[in-house]
Amino acid sequence: MNILFLCTGNSCRSILAEATFNHLAPSNMRAMSAGSKPTGVVHPRSIALLKSKGIATDGYFSKSWDNLPNVPDIVVTVCGNAAGETCPAYLGNVVRTHWGVDDPAKATGTDAEINASFELVYAILHKRIEAFLALLQNELVIDKAKLKSELDKIGQII
Repeated sequence: MNILFLCTGNSCRSILAEATFNHLAPSNMRAMSAGSKPTGVVHPRSIALLKSKGIATDGYFSKSWDNLPNVPDIVVTVCGNAAGETCPAYLGNVVRTHWGVDDPAKATGTDAEINASFELVYAILHKRIEAFLALLQNELVIDKAKLKSELDKIGQII
């Protein structure tokens, strides 16, 4: 199963989600991330945060949704801008859900306040990913409408 975490810039939230998912998920599930307008760089605070959590950061980079290595089964948008954009047609009939979180790259204040914004986003995404993995392990979800409904509920976890 391939999961795509999609955002506009693919520098913070979608990268945090991709790396966290891949760290927690069984080997038969893989996440990837992309952006509709990628910045081309991963935010340094995202890398630092992942490393502080013991999550590998090698191989993660900001990339376009035009260059996905696999066709996803599920697309999870993590920012409002990406949720309102039209996904490329080649993504086909995939399950789509929205797990919006604030962009920590836009946080202002002291270093501690900015780091707290990144920590909060990571914590929310981590909880949602754990709930998603539990859903897939605890019940066989074949019905796409039911899966979408459950994924939408997970998107409300804070």
